[in-house]
Order: sequence, then structure tokens, then C-alpha cells
Amino acid sequence: MAKYRKLSRTSSQRKALLRGQVTSLIYHGSIVTTEAKAKEVRKIAEKLIALGIKERDNFDEVTVQAKVPRKDANGKRVKEPDANGKRRTVYDTVEKKIKKDRPSRVHARRQILAVLYPVVEKGEKRRDTKKVDLVAKLFDELGPKYAGRNGGYTRIVKIGQRKGDGALQVLLELV
Repeated sequence: MAKYRKLSRTSSQRKALLRGQVTSLIYHGSIVTTEAKAKEVRKIAEKLIALGIKERDNFDEVTVQAKVPRKDANGKRVKEPDANGKRRTVYDTVEKKIKKDRPSRVHARRQILAVLYPVVEKGEKRRDTKKVDLVAKLFDELGPKYAGRNGGYTRIVKIGQRKGDGALQVLLELV
């Protein structure tokens, strides 16, 4: 028996297809695809979720001092003239608590990023776009959610045959 399905594609095309579908599955929570692709995506997604569960609490809380721009009532930065008469933003020093990953969590983060594509959430205007951190979603949302489970984080539900070519369509979703 083969280790994986070739899906009638070259290795680079297959890898790109699977990475894209795993990224969509983790971002959206469910995808509709063919049965063969779903079984391959499931293998990769379950490994990533297991990694997220294993490393979910592997960090230290550290207090750091950060410079934050002072803002007025309207939310705009406060600017004051300096010695040369040039207007410069005024900064306040604030203490913040941040998560500092331990080495094994950093390694897990890099392994996950090697599989997932970057996701950008688009707003109405170009400046409203923002990057979505799927690794944080794996560690902070999916890790605690599936902490009590030993595998089986995804479910395949058969939908029916596709109209064009008759391929069996399935819904692959996170449980």
C-alpha cells in the first residue's frame, strides 16, 4: 500500500494543493473537497493540531517596558515641538506582559509555518487588510479545545457526487 495519494499531480503541485487546503481548513473550520484529497489533508491537519496541543502551554509570561505613542481624545497621536522646532510624536513608557515562547514551542511554530500559507483578511479599503496568525489560532484556540482528545480532530462527511465529473464530494471539518 502506498504512503500517500498522488492525486494525478506533480509533487510540487500536490504539495501546494495540500498546503492550501490545510490552511483553509484551519482558517475556516471546514472545506468541501473530494474524498481522496480530504483523506490526505486530514493526515497533515491532524499532525499540526497535535503539535498545537502539545505546545499550547509551553511559554513564559514576561513583563517588558514598551514605548507607546500618546493619543488624544480622537485617537490621534500627540505631537509636540522639540528643540529644533520640529514636531515629534510623544511616547509614554508602559509595562506590558507578553508571551515568550520556549525553544520547543518556537520549533513547533516554525514546523507549522512550513506547512501553512500566510492568510490576509481583507477589509473594505486596502489599509484595512490584516494578517491572520494561524499558528496562534492553533496554540490558543484549537490546542485547549482538543486537549482532552487523543486524535480524531477532523470529520469527513460524504455529501454526494459532483455534477461535472461525478467525483465523490465530502465535507472535511474540525470536530
